Amino acid sequence: DRTGMQVALLGGTGDIGEGLALRLARDTDHEVVVGSRETEKAADAAAAYEATLADHGIETTVGAAENPEAAAGADIVVLAVPAYHLADTVEAVADDLSGVLVSPAVGLQGDEAGLHYNPPGVGSVTALAAQAAPDGFPVVGAYHNLAAGRPGDLDASLPRDAPGRAADADAQTTVVALTHPQLGSFGLVL
Repeated sequence: DRTGMQVALLGGTGDIGEGLALRLARDTDHEVVVGSRETEKAADAAAAYEATLADHGIETTVGAAENPEAAAGADIVVLAVPAYHLADTVEAVADDLSGVLVSPAVGLQGDEAGLHYNPPGVGSVTALAAQAAPDGFPVVGAYHNLAAGRPGDLDASLPRDAPGRAADADAQTTVVALTHPQLGSFGLVL
């Protein structure tokens, strides 16, 4: 039975969502809920995450819901979606937000030469999330240095420090409490 925070991972069916769901469900007492635009897709992912955890000797429940339902009442809502879906995702759940919004997305664009930093016009993907969020809603940029597939490998080690950005000190403290020490020391940098 979980006693920690409720964490909604919107777009929790992708690489970042999977990794965070697995790590948080394995290493913390937080309630983890996978969100998706489709309830069935969220349920399938949550069942797969539970099976992966069971293969590692962890019997736990990972919740599943459509994004607005997942966000409703969550202490932390992680936008585990690509940057180009971020604003639409925030707008779709804006009326259901009550905690802290976290954006791990970065403005990377790939082509035949590799990946290139391509920030949105507002300066960063975190600023884009803050712009899409309701006025004054706390937004934290975090997990930017986690490679997409690496957190999903429960045998892999992760970086000990993860820079982040938060204009709200209470929101920063909440996100540090979410991950410290399970996903690294997570020193958020303002």
